[in-house]
Amino acid sequence: MSTADMDADIDLAFVRSLPKAELHVHLEGTLEPATALACARRNGVSLPWGSEEELRAAYDFADLPAFLEVLFRVAGTLRQRQDFFDLAMDYLRHVHADGVTRAEVFVGSQTFLDAGVPIEVILDGVLAAFREAGEEWGIDARLICTAQRHREESTALELLDLIEPWREQVIGIGMGSAERGNPPSKFARFFAEAQRRGYRTTIHAGEDAPASYVVEALELGVDRIDHGVAVADDPALIRRVADLGVPLTMCPLSNVALKVVPTLAAHPLKRLLDAGVVVTLNSDDPPFFGGYVADNYVASAAGLGLTRAELTRLAENSLASCWAPS
Repeated sequence: MSTADMDADIDLAFVRSLPKAELHVHLEGTLEPATALACARRNGVSLPWGSEEELRAAYDFADLPAFLEVLFRVAGTLRQRQDFFDLAMDYLRHVHADGVTRAEVFVGSQTFLDAGVPIEVILDGVLAAFREAGEEWGIDARLICTAQRHREESTALELLDLIEPWREQVIGIGMGSAERGNPPSKFARFFAEAQRRGYRTTIHAGEDAPASYVVEALELGVDRIDHGVAVADDPALIRRVADLGVPLTMCPLSNVALKVVPTLAAHPLKRLLDAGVVVTLNSDDPPFFGGYVADNYVASAAGLGLTRAELTRLAENSLASCWAPS
């Protein structure tokens, strides 16, 4: 059988057979419509959607701000330790089946703190699920606490103090939320302090903003760039990112859903991979964007003509880019 014939039958079974890490997934963004509605009923939270079908229909977004509006609304249904435990277990059960052996999971605590949920309810529920999933399935799940960039830097610094009791159980600090108008340089003191405390760092950059945001992120000394789609717009930046070996945690289905790129065929993932950039494949917010991590591999293979060798390289990149002790 020729290589072309072998590559023609790329499917979920092949992708799931590849050991891989997921490095870019928001735990609150793994909330399935049925779970959100169940939590709303259990916690007495009012939602504007009365059925799973209505809520799933709302998972159709014109852009990143529109997505964030829905995400923050459904995330507000999570109130109890059991909610966070169940959410994490549901996600890890799914990605274990996808061949994920290591998951470095974002948790955006500020959304829940706004609703009066104590930090210990959030983190203890999530970390308990991580331990149980490790014992049951052998998956190594780790926590990255993220700050939201639409807030003031002072609130991000307060978050560092708030999670201090869990420092040994938090492997890194990230930053997400609305990118435009909130450049990385706005949070220079926050990232410097996180690094001083010994955390690895990552930041969303170049998803919904220009390549200059990625340049700013690199100047902060972050270990990874989340998304980084705009890197492809600047040949000098492509070379710089490749030379530095800073991984990009790309999420193709998310980028199509949020109109960052018009189609998967237009996604720069393969071009960046061919240029020597350390690209990884991830899901971002899977129920909202139509696929978990293995679905992103299969869709990218079809949309970009990726071979089995290239998919294997992407999986190897993910394991090499995780923050497990060397």
